[in-house]
Amino acid sequence: MQTEALAVRGRLWRSSALADYWALTKPDVNLLILITTAAGFCLAHSGLLGFPVLLLVHTLAGTLLVASGTATLNQYVERRFDAQMRRTKHRPLAAGKIEPSRALWFGITLSVSGAIYLAAAVNLLASLLAVLTLLSYLLLYTPLKRKTPLCTLAGAFPGAAPPLIGWAAASGTLSLEAWVLYGLVFLWQFPHFMAIAWMYREDYERARYMVLPRGQGRNSLIAWQTILPCVGLIAMSFAPILLGRQGLFYAAATFVFSICFLHFGIQLILHKTNAAARRLLLASIVYLPVVFLLMVLTRTH
Repeated sequence: MQTEALAVRGRLWRSSALADYWALTKPDVNLLILITTAAGFCLAHSGLLGFPVLLLVHTLAGTLLVASGTATLNQYVERRFDAQMRRTKHRPLAAGKIEPSRALWFGITLSVSGAIYLAAAVNLLASLLAVLTLLSYLLLYTPLKRKTPLCTLAGAFPGAAPPLIGWAAASGTLSLEAWVLYGLVFLWQFPHFMAIAWMYREDYERARYMVLPRGQGRNSLIAWQTILPCVGLIAMSFAPILLGRQGLFYAAATFVFSICFLHFGIQLILHKTNAAARRLLLASIVYLPVVFLLMVLTRTH
């Protein structure tokens, strides 16, 4: 009986450990990264015949490894601050469920193997873009979160890279259309993160993150980092039409979704409540995949 109990306890521990390492990779964030990477890949590939499914799988696998490594290393760097926030104090590193040294090597292993995998199975450009994304996220955005509210701007540059990785994987180059996709994700991140920043503003202040300024400057920063990007998204979403890649259905559908997104952004600025921020966050999660899906399904050529 004692041996059986020990075996059961061992299985439970292994299951719990696997769940903790899985949580380190931030699978919910990675899902959106994979969606935008796949969209970039599909839009870069010309024609439906002979679609390189295996190459897409390699691209997503390598991108997932690098993104998971980046998330793990980010939590390693911020583990002491995560422990001070209600939203993040239960993360494996913050809660002391995983030793920091093990998480560090786990993150390094994932990142390096992902970069090598992309270079070997996809192409060098996709690998370089993934590595640049990792380095700029960890060395630029992560430390700036404790120094200036402009950290959101700094984080938007690496955050918009997934469609570029997908495009480079499929075509080996980066065209103007690829940068349009980059621009869409770049602008989208501001209202998305402003919703999160407002919902967890007390948490961020507790951990001394400067994602929002204190005093009256907070309201103006939230306003221009929410409304201006939402308006910019309306203009940017029409760029594929000007490039001759999309038709009237895409134009009408994207305009409706963009106006709705702007509406929720305005509601946050007017009311500044957690409920308004939550609605904007949900709208942002719906908006980006829908617009990218519309692009893929309605592309003219």
